[in-house]
Amino acid sequence: MDMTPENAPQTQADEATDALVQEGASALPQEELDRLTDALVAAFKTVFDPEIPVDIYELGLIYKVDVSDDRDVVVEMTLTAPGCPVAGEMPGWVQNAVEVVPGVRSCHVNLVFEPAWDQTRMSDEARLQLNMF
Repeated sequence: MDMTPENAPQTQADEATDALVQEGASALPQEELDRLTDALVAAFKTVFDPEIPVDIYELGLIYKVDVSDDRDVVVEMTLTAPGCPVAGEMPGWVQNAVEVVPGVRSCHVNLVFEPAWDQTRMSDEARLQLNMF
C-alpha cells in the first residue's frame, strides 16, 4: 500500500485513504486491507501536533504508508516545519499509535521533508477547524 503526494488529485487526507487500499498490491485479502486502512487512519487521527488542534492525518502530514504481507507497517511522514519542537517525539507517537492496531506486527516511521509540507495538504475538515477558508 502506497500513499504518495505526487498522485494527489484530492486533499492529502482523502488521497491517503484512497492510496492505502490498492487492489492487487498485496497478498492480503481485500477485506483485511480495508479493515487495516480504516484502523490505520483511526490511529493517525489520535496523534496531534501539540501546537495545532488538528490531528496529523487531517493536517496532511502522512505521506506514505506501506503494509507488507506480514503486516509490518512503514510510515513516511513530515512535520509542519523542520524546526518543530516535537520533531524528535512525534515519530514515536505515530509508531505507538500504529503498533496497537490489531493485526499490525510492527511499525517503523521515517521523517521526511521532501516535498515540504504546506497548507494545501490539509483536509477541508482541518481548514474548518482552524478557520482557514
